[in-house]
Amino acid sequence: MINTMSKIRGQEKGPGYPQAEALLAEAMLKFGRELGDDCNFGPALGEVGEAMRELSEVKDSLDMEVKQNFIDPLQNLHDKDLREIQHHLKKLEGRRLDFDYKKKRQGKIPDEELRQALEKFDESKEIAESSMFNLLEMDIEQVSQLSALVQAQLEYHKQAVQILQQVTVRLEERIRQASSQPRREYQPKPRMSLEFPSGDSTQPNGGLSHMGTPKPAGAPMDQPCCRALYDFEPENEGELGFKEGDIITLTNQIDENWYEGMLHGQSGFFPINYVEILVALPR
Repeated sequence: MINTMSKIRGQEKGPGYPQAEALLAEAMLKFGRELGDDCNFGPALGEVGEAMRELSEVKDSLDMEVKQNFIDPLQNLHDKDLREIQHHLKKLEGRRLDFDYKKKRQGKIPDEELRQALEKFDESKEIAESSMFNLLEMDIEQVSQLSALVQAQLEYHKQAVQILQQVTVRLEERIRQASSQPRREYQPKPRMSLEFPSGDSTQPNGGLSHMGTPKPAGAPMDQPCCRALYDFEPENEGELGFKEGDIITLTNQIDENWYEGMLHGQSGFFPINYVEILVALPR
């Protein structure tokens, strides 16, 4: 609705600067999408972000209304009417000085010259007084512009209250729904166990087995390697991505936070806290 009215008024581009609510909305919508629908906070963050976006549009509309109906008319008053009055006053001052000078020389200059100086002074005085009188008589226009400022702010606050009330209702409903649902219990994933061979019975993985989980494809256990505890998506060039359960060959420890390794023929860096060591690097 706001955008449609802006197009009709020729104000589609907005005030030319971002509102704080727009920046907040962008962040909330982004992180709400990243959190996803598996939790309550993600969708709620998206709903509030959408409300912030609507608030920014309402504030854009307020700024444009104030500029068009209050600031621009006052600027026009300053640039046109007041400047014209200043011009008449400056001209009046010049003719007053000219009349005073010729009046002091009365008797030394022709009377006609003095009379003309007085007529010019009276003419400028009348024009200046008339301009100031007309400005004061038309001051109801300034009152109307002031009223437009207040009305624009009133409309902004009405729409802002409506938007915030709507999102408040949705959040309260989300809280009620979440409170009525049974609490989920944490289900731990199967742990890896260490089994020691007895007699001739050996296991191909050197005694390491994953209870209830097939051995993931990856590096053999006779060289330095580690197992991925979580998925890791590389964000920078040179990083090595992997999935939970992948066995990664270790080639080097970069520092206390990063390993270098290989997986499926790809080499790269990855964070230490994403993996558990199966066969440590030689010291």
